[in-house]
Amino acid sequence: MLKILHNPRCQKSRQTLQLIEESGEMVTVVEYLKTVPTKDELKGIINMLGIEPLDLVRKGEAVYKEEFKGKDLNNDQWIEAMVQNPKLIERPIVIKGDKAIIGRPPEKVKELLG
Repeated sequence: MLKILHNPRCQKSRQTLQLIEESGEMVTVVEYLKTVPTKDELKGIINMLGIEPLDLVRKGEAVYKEEFKGKDLNNDQWIEAMVQNPKLIERPIVIKGDKAIIGRPPEKVKELLG
């Protein structure tokens, strides 16, 4: 069973979800802008991805440029920033068991399929 943190307005997220559905894998879709991950959930996802919190931040978003660009935040502060401003979370994130990937490009999801 896969889980995707999905934004239906994002083309890459839609393409990733389509690849999952075409594979026949069962998937739980979480629209993360409506159902925001908790700090603990986000920490777990970051650990599964094997990255630093800042690596998950969408630096092209207006909220990043206006409120966070150039700030020296620690990991917990970045996680809190993403929980408070979920648009900052890179998407889509696909989780299977204890593994996660960012679906950019969408074909990257194939690492978790099958």
